[in-house]
Amino acid sequence: MAQATIGNSEFDRDTAVTARPDEPGVFDAQLSAGWTILRAVNGGYLLATAARALGQVLPHRDPFTITAHYLTASEPGPAVLRTDVIRAGRTMSTGQARLLQADGAGQEVERLRVTATYGDLDALPDDVRTSAKPFDIPPYERCVGRADGPDVADAAAFSSGSTEITDRLDIRLDPATAGWAVGEPSGRGEIRAWFGLADGRDADPLSLLLAVDALPPTAFDLGLGGWVPTVELTVHVRCRPAPGALRIATRTRNLAGGFLEEDGEVWDSEDRLVAQSRQLARVR
Repeated sequence: MAQATIGNSEFDRDTAVTARPDEPGVFDAQLSAGWTILRAVNGGYLLATAARALGQVLPHRDPFTITAHYLTASEPGPAVLRTDVIRAGRTMSTGQARLLQADGAGQEVERLRVTATYGDLDALPDDVRTSAKPFDIPPYERCVGRADGPDVADAAAFSSGSTEITDRLDIRLDPATAGWAVGEPSGRGEIRAWFGLADGRDADPLSLLLAVDALPPTAFDLGLGGWVPTVELTVHVRCRPAPGALRIATRTRNLAGGFLEEDGEVWDSEDRLVAQSRQLARVR
């Protein structure tokens, strides 16, 4: 099978939005069942769809920082995105998007609200001064994925609902953070993995928004199971990723009151920190 390319892949087709000619700033989308987990549409996929709509109304093309509040669970099917330009500057612009779906009575229900600042990643200076270092992870071929038994990607924690999204991702977990899949969580609250899209599409700023929310929840490594819905997710895109597999690490340091935070970092094939994220999630 030919490798998919940016702009010509299932991810691009499933995050496509269509502008309404008679309603400026309003877009229609079709949320695909292919990106669901436990019957809910994945939050990173939703964020990428909203970001695509914002990219059509803002004068800059790349999300620098984007924050989403997840208000109600989204379902596969039609959705409407209503966008607003808050400020358009010379080097950065800021906008807002609301993702809505009709309920059983035909009334619009807001699923997601996003605020984002966009710019041009290619125009950023090359100067890098950082103490951040790529984390250690075994080579791709020594990490574990769906082809390895037991089936890590479809472990018991995912078994109570749809796992369609796992067919679209190429995730290879660091064995040191995959013990939860065989009933041996480390208790450290860490997940590390290689990440790519199953059709071979290289990463871009929009797919980074999916990547940061694509790994199994860190709650699993704490010995907890079940759905861990995201309440709020913020992503900082630091540079355009180079072609090749990504490395993602997520970690939680505090679970209290039924909520935990997850801090994520994404490194590209050239050892550059291309994205950082933090989310607040509810443990059920």
